[in-house]
Parts: sequence; C-alpha cells; structure tokens
Amino acid sequence: MKIVLAEKVSPATLAIFQKESGWNVVTADQIAPGGLPAELADADALIVRSAVQADATLLASAPRLRIIGRAGVGVDNIDAAEATRRGIVVMNTPGANATAVAELTLGLMISMCRSIPRANATMHAAKWEKKSLQGSELRGKTLGIVGLGRIGLEVARRAKAFGMDLIGYDPFIAPMIARENGVTLVPIDEIFSCSDFLSLHVGLTPQTEGLINKHSIAIMKKGIRIINCARGELIVDEALAEALTSGHVAGAALDVFRSEPLKDSPYFALDNILLSPHIAGSTDEAQEAIGIQLANQVRDYLKLGVVQNAVNVASLSAEEYAEVSPYIEMAARLGQLLGHAVGTDEDAASADACGSVESISLTYNGRLALLKTDMIRNAAIAGVLRGADGVNRINAASAAAERGIRIQEDKREQVSGGTGATLRLSLHWSRKSASGEERGTWTGLATVLHGQSPRLLSYDGIDIEAELAGTLVVIRNQDVPGVIGRIGTILGEAQLNIASFALGRAKASPDKSRNQPIHQAPGQALAVVQLDLATSAQPQLEQALNALRNVTAITSVRTVELDSL
Repeated sequence: MKIVLAEKVSPATLAIFQKESGWNVVTADQIAPGGLPAELADADALIVRSAVQADATLLASAPRLRIIGRAGVGVDNIDAAEATRRGIVVMNTPGANATAVAELTLGLMISMCRSIPRANATMHAAKWEKKSLQGSELRGKTLGIVGLGRIGLEVARRAKAFGMDLIGYDPFIAPMIARENGVTLVPIDEIFSCSDFLSLHVGLTPQTEGLINKHSIAIMKKGIRIINCARGELIVDEALAEALTSGHVAGAALDVFRSEPLKDSPYFALDNILLSPHIAGSTDEAQEAIGIQLANQVRDYLKLGVVQNAVNVASLSAEEYAEVSPYIEMAARLGQLLGHAVGTDEDAASADACGSVESISLTYNGRLALLKTDMIRNAAIAGVLRGADGVNRINAASAAAERGIRIQEDKREQVSGGTGATLRLSLHWSRKSASGEERGTWTGLATVLHGQSPRLLSYDGIDIEAELAGTLVVIRNQDVPGVIGRIGTILGEAQLNIASFALGRAKASPDKSRNQPIHQAPGQALAVVQLDLATSAQPQLEQALNALRNVTAITSVRTVELDSL
C-alpha cells in the first residue's frame, strides 16, 4: 500500500500510517519539484491540504488511486466529479477544528467587551488610560447564534458557562438538540432585533450570502456586536462599515473576508472593529486533530472499506453509478426545493415563521427501489440541509442524526401507472406560533426523464411537472382567473425571460368510504416558473417578487436556486 503525503502533516498523522506493516509512506519533503505525478503512478492514497490541486490532469497520472484525503473542510482544490468518475473516494475532516473556532469566537467577544487590543496598545505606548477602558460583561447579555452545527453548538456551550442568554436560528436542527444546549430557537428577525452579540456559523449559500446587510442591520438592536468566523461573504462590508461608523453597531470582530488576504478595506480606518487573518482554526491542537482524524479515516477505508466524511459517491461500481447518478442529482435538487421552504410560511404572505425539521421520509418507487439508494438518500438529505456546516452526500445521514432529525425510508417495487422510477420526499416540521406548537409536512415527488432531466411531478399534493434546474420562482395562489396573466405581465415588465412555466392546482379528493368524489370550491393553485436569470438581473428579480407579493390572489412567492451539490 502506497500513501503519498503531498503536503506537510503533523508527526502524529505520519505515525498512524507508519505503524501499518508493509505500507510505503512518501512525505512531502521526499517529492522532487514537479515529481508528484510520478509518485502517484502506483499510489493508493493521496493526502493534501489546500495547496495541491488534485485536478483531472493530476488524477490521470494516478491509475491506482483509491482515496484522496483532504486535511480540512474545503475541497475546492479537488476535482470531486473526476474522482468519482474514476472511483476515487474523496474525504475531508469537518468538525475537527470546531473547538478552536468556538474558542476564538468567545475570545473575540471578550476582547470587544474589555477593549483588550486597545489596552495592550496604550500600555506599550507607555500610557495609563484605565478610566477610558471601562468595559462590560458577557453575563446577562443575549447571544444570537446563526447556525447551530458543530461550531455553533460549541459556541453555545461555552457562552452558557459565561451566563449568557442564548437564542439561535437554524431551520435544520431539531428543537430537542437546541433545548439540550440551552438555546431558544427564534426567527431570524428576532435574532437581529434581540441580540447583544451576534455570531455567524453558517455555510455560504445563495440564501446566506449578504445576510448581514443594510436592511438586517436596521432591524438590529443599537449597540450590537457582530462576530464572523464563518465566511466573509455573509457580510456586506459597506453596510457594516457604515453601521460601525454611525455607532448603530458598537463593534465587530471578523476573521474571514470576501477577498483574502485582505489588502484594501473600509474597515482599516475604523477603531471599533477587530480583524484577524483567518486564524480561527489555526491552533496546534486543531491542526493535529485534523491530521489524526484524516489518517484514521484513510487507514480504515484502505483496510476495512469503511467510508467516513466522504464528499462524493462511494461504494458503487461504474455500472451501478452510471444508472443511479441521475437520481442522485434529482434527489439533491428535490431536497433543495423542499429544504428552502423550511422556516418559511407558504400559507401566508410573510416568511418570518421559524420552522424546524423533525424527520425526513423517503419513498423509492418502481425501478428506484431496486437500486442502491444510500447515495440517493444522502443527496436528498444534503439538499435539505444545504448550507449546514460540513454536510455532504456521504455524511448527510449522520449529520441529520446529530441534529436530532429522524430518517425514514420505504421501498415499493410495484407501482401502478405513471413513470417507472420516482422518489417521494417529505419533510415533517414543527414551529411555535401564537396559538401553540404547529406541525406540518412538505412533500415532493420527482423522477428523471430521458435519463438526465430531473423533474418535479407533484408538490405538497398538487400535481405539476416542472424541471428541477436553475432559478425557480415558486408561487402559491388562489385558483381564480387572471393570476397567470398577472404573473407573466409582471415578469415581462421586469425584463425577466421565462424559460418554462408549470401550473397545477389542488384537486378534490375522492371520498373512499362512499366511493364518491368530494366536490370542493376552487382552492389553491401552484405555479413553478423557471427563469433565465443573469447575475446582473437580481434587482429586476427583487422588483418582480415584490410586485407579485402585492397581487391579492397570490398567497406566497419564493425563489429557489437549484444547483449540483
């Protein structure tokens, strides 16, 4: 067995491989400049960090390669699709640095409260400015945590020890897990309006990009302090800089930025913001934990076939993968569509309800029930949990379990009528309201047409055929005349091109006990509009969405960006 460590790893990481009898371990300092492809010619495993680009060209030189291990979370430097095509498992190490990131988050909060950087600077300048350095305590303050994955929960546990009141927003965590960690789940606007401190711990998605902007800052309590150790793209820098200058935001601490390294920024001129060069996960302990975790994962896969924290398809032959891969993609997009509805209220004009997924049900029908469905299941769950830290198509089921979400699966080989292979996906959710706890279910049915086109067949009980791709505008409306025309007119006036327009409406259900149809008054209808949307058209889209929401017969409007996971 040959293991190539293409980048420097800790001695403890190296020792795990060296303990294995008969394993040939090649370290980074043994590889000549430009010699990596030659070393990979007979290699079984490749270990990288972020510098080595494991692209299609490099993988072509590794015909025996079985696994690529990434010491860290991001796999942007690995061509996972090419690795999958070649039957190579790609693994990363999510969560290994959670403690390090959580500790820095608390450290930044304390530094802001007690002006530690300024105290140090004035003392080094031989100044004794004790009176001007009076601070405040964390005790009794409200900490709002956006994102309650591994890192968010680690922050919650530590903040609780400081006597802070904890509120959180994460539609993909079970209420029980939040309660066990002392966190009260609330809508995102309540996070903004009630928090003394706001800490961000979510991934980057179209929904979270620019989360901290001019409008969300306006909702925030005056004097709030904001900490971001997640992704720089979560914040609109100009809006935050303006709020820091005006004093509406009392302070901020940023460890991540849209462009790194940070060379030109409106923050440089401000003295009420702490800046650090993306060091949240940079501790000796975290780096060693990452290396040890990865070495154990790679060893267990090579020796036992155990797959942990993989980011691509595994345990499928080339023939099996060729058949199942279109359904994997279909399941991911159906999961995104339904997951996007969680935390919103599609039965009302507003979208401020805080819903949490409690369980996910999957039913595989027809030919689909005969295939290996683990990756289909995980793709669907990963779509639902899109944006949650470290969730991918291999670890999605365990990530859901960590969040207290139950997974139920059913296979039905015999189906009557319709397409021969479908997936029914249901999200069972609960939320608190003025009248008490409410429960509900979002359900979608989808298939693959022509071997490659994922199609929605029904949504929440309404039959509708729509392509699961690109930018979709999902509109619920009263089933009355004139609505379709208004939708087309509004989108046309906004210069938005409609790629496809699918319609469906609720039908009367038969009374099975009497074997007679139930006649109902016109009820709800559904439109799924696919748009050809350029990046520059975002302002027109927002304008059109606002106009659609003002149409009396339309009860809800939302957009969903469907992409490959």
